[in-house]
Amino acid sequence: MADAAHHLRRRSSAALPRGWCCSFSATPQSPDHHRPLSAASAAGGEGVGGGGARGKLPPKSPSVSLPSFQSSPSSRLAGFIDPRRILSPGRVSPIDPDGSPAVAAGANSEEDATPRPSVPFVAVREEREEEEGRGLDLKLCLRGRDGRSVAMELDSAVLCESSAFFAAMAPPPEATVGGGSKRIEVDGVENVEAFKETVELMFEADPMRWFVRAGVSRAIGVLEVSSSIMFDRGIKSCLEYIEAVPWNENEEEKLKNLFARCTFDEAVSKDVLARLKPQCQSISDDVTVHLIQSVTSSTNTGARKEMQSLVNGLLSRSSVYQKDLSGLNKGSLYQICCSCLNSLVEHFTEDLCSDKIVRDSKPMIERVSKQTENLNWLFDILVNNDMAEEFVELWAKQEDLISMHGQASAMFRYELSRISANVFIVLGKGKVQCPSDLRSQLFYGWFRPMLMDFGWLQRCSKGLDMRMLEENLGQALLTLPLQQQQSLFEEWFQCFASRGTECPNLSRAFQVWWRRSFVRSSLESRR
Repeated sequence: MADAAHHLRRRSSAALPRGWCCSFSATPQSPDHHRPLSAASAAGGEGVGGGGARGKLPPKSPSVSLPSFQSSPSSRLAGFIDPRRILSPGRVSPIDPDGSPAVAAGANSEEDATPRPSVPFVAVREEREEEEGRGLDLKLCLRGRDGRSVAMELDSAVLCESSAFFAAMAPPPEATVGGGSKRIEVDGVENVEAFKETVELMFEADPMRWFVRAGVSRAIGVLEVSSSIMFDRGIKSCLEYIEAVPWNENEEEKLKNLFARCTFDEAVSKDVLARLKPQCQSISDDVTVHLIQSVTSSTNTGARKEMQSLVNGLLSRSSVYQKDLSGLNKGSLYQICCSCLNSLVEHFTEDLCSDKIVRDSKPMIERVSKQTENLNWLFDILVNNDMAEEFVELWAKQEDLISMHGQASAMFRYELSRISANVFIVLGKGKVQCPSDLRSQLFYGWFRPMLMDFGWLQRCSKGLDMRMLEENLGQALLTLPLQQQQSLFEEWFQCFASRGTECPNLSRAFQVWWRRSFVRSSLESRR
């Protein structure tokens, strides 16, 4: 043992290392703590404890409170203790600033009075030939708001070279603790772990390797601490790593909050800002229109439905992505609607043409179905954004489609009534308010085709709620003047009497109209 201690002292005196050590405020329960220290490690313990003194702490230097955020520990520096008592990094033992074991808060007086064995420490060092003559000459004490504390033995030259804040805070050479080291205390730290690991980063030769192990969330914490202590090399390394890796939504919000509170040099932060903020705020409207245009022109049915769901989620009022729906370009949306309507007219014209020139290899049913799905989807977007009144007018004035409906094949003409069904449902629920003459024009144009196609809609509903259609079709009809209601109900009555369930059941609405037209007027005339 004497030879080993003598050899270690010779090695220590040959080259003083540069590095740091730290201690925590809670003693881990380990049977190793009851083993006596070797002469070499005991000598090391006296060095950190300030000459081995066990007395009271010297007067505290002025404390500085700084914010801190989560980071992750890592260091390339090597640790040296008694070779027979090497502890893993997960068993680093805490020491009190005066070298005595820490006492847990809230312990009773009997436990406080119980003698405890001396607590070992781990001194983490990196020996370099060019660092000869430099050692751990400064003690940094961090105290968190949660009561946690960390003491770190550091090379003051590295600390002051890295951080302008600590360079201003470092005591003069004559200010020492216990005759051996200088001391800096930082109180009120919000996150002690992040602050400690930011200091560790100063001793890292390869910061990027450290960040790869740490991750984005911890790197963001180190970035804010580096900003607060003016650790320029740490700020640059953090930003370079953060810009080069993906973020999740929580990490993105942390970055936005950090950039809102802190100011960074534009030269090193511009790449991160380019990912956080769009360069042009006005392009979102054009992007939305282009997305909708791409969906309506898609030739793959499965992909089209998938993308419709995706766009619906982005434009939903409850979506986290879209906060201001007033930015949708109404004119551009109606241009897409007109394009789909023109395609429908072309398809029906082609079907009724005598020469039957085939302009598309796909069946007519598939082509008509695609455009009606597009129009129904666009109509839903317009309704959700309070822009659908013009669509009702546009659909009511489709005279060409109305005239061709009766001549076209029943196998695909009912797709037109699917659009009418959605319009009637919206009117019956009161989601769209249109003038009386527009509602009348709509019913005179599309009510009879609805009666003809109702049976086909029942057999090929494609998600259309037929009960809802019957109820709201009657409610919408009741919004017309009574005289117009009478002509339409008479037409329905004749159709229902001959076709039964192949015709919508408007009995409840018919009864309301009858009561309003005859029963009420009869009672009023008797008075």
